[in-house]
Amino acid sequence: MPLKHEYDGLLNHMAHRRGEAETFLQFLEDNTNWLSCPASVHHHLNVEGGLIAHSVLVARTLFKLSDAVQSGHSRESLAMVALFHDVGKLGTPENPWILTRQTPNGPEFSISDKPIAMAQGVASLYLCARHLTLTDEEAQAICYHDGQYVPENAAVQNRETPLLLLLHMADLWSSHVIERSDPNELIASLQR
Repeated sequence: MPLKHEYDGLLNHMAHRRGEAETFLQFLEDNTNWLSCPASVHHHLNVEGGLIAHSVLVARTLFKLSDAVQSGHSRESLAMVALFHDVGKLGTPENPWILTRQTPNGPEFSISDKPIAMAQGVASLYLCARHLTLTDEEAQAICYHDGQYVPENAAVQNRETPLLLLLHMADLWSSHVIERSDPNELIASLQR
């Protein structure tokens, strides 16, 4: 399924909060580098459009995991946390977190030192909470999706909700397994 179609299709799972999600996506598309931002600077999907591709892959993986373990989470909740878990990588409209510099060899990415110091999960929750109505479990999943790999996430150690655990695993599987191939090739395959 082509990436744009799958990305748009995630909205179909957001029955109750679709309007909020559409408004938030419009804000992201109009005011940030959401459509071109890489998923990371040095690691997985460090190419233009990598963040969107990563978010779609996390959603795809999260749906499969949730079905496999019969988690009982709504598709809306799964789509919401998967699509928006990494929006903190955008920074704010005034201060983007990832900077892009065009070079003769293509885009080069770096981390800005201008945005206010905030853990990436906290920054994601901050942006989401300004635009979306989230459940407590969704807020925890977005904020702490990097799991215990991040020292500041120790606050929830052994108190992770099932949604957080599922999102963390889907994020890890996507970034550490699926996305380890050639990033440009993976993006191209998602466009078909």
